[in-house]
Amino acid sequence: MSASATASVASVTPPSRVIIVHGYRANVDAHWFPWLREALADRGIAATSVVLPLPDSPNAADWQREVALALGTPDERTWIVGHSLGAVTTLRTLAAQLGDWRLGGVAFVAGFTGRLDTLPDLDDYLAEEVDVEGLVERIGTRVVIRSDDDSLVPPAASDELARRLDAQLHVEPGAGHFLEATGVTALPAVLHMLVGGERQS
Repeated sequence: MSASATASVASVTPPSRVIIVHGYRANVDAHWFPWLREALADRGIAATSVVLPLPDSPNAADWQREVALALGTPDERTWIVGHSLGAVTTLRTLAAQLGDWRLGGVAFVAGFTGRLDTLPDLDDYLAEEVDVEGLVERIGTRVVIRSDDDSLVPPAASDELARRLDAQLHVEPGAGHFLEATGVTALPAVLHMLVGGERQS
């Protein structure tokens, strides 16, 4: 795994389509999701946020179904951006894909797999393991972005996902869980990893 607090990773070929998968107790217009959609649209990239049912009481099968419908057939010009529980859901959706598919890339923000002591309400959702390692060769670019002060998803959990996914690790200092409530309404690091260009460090 290549891990660095100052990683500068950009997709080799900008995607033509980006799918955004929100997390627990969120929605398509929460946090930095609208900003990312608009920023991508300004660059001619189709960006879709998946509407996931009952975000305060998520059902794994229902969420996975909605992500699968939004994704359709994975291809090398498509990226998925998943936040928190959206990363778990994305990984499960990809693991269930049939055929010889390839995906351009994934960017997981505060991503993790497995149960967390900080989120016991999600124990049932997280009970089933996912074959993360089996997805590595099918996903072109793999990035995990975390903060150094996330109180909901411990940094070690995101580090473990990065290790299992053989992903680049990028650390955003002081960003918490990347929530609008704590002032995170834009996330230039994600945009940079999708389209490249200059980004303030």
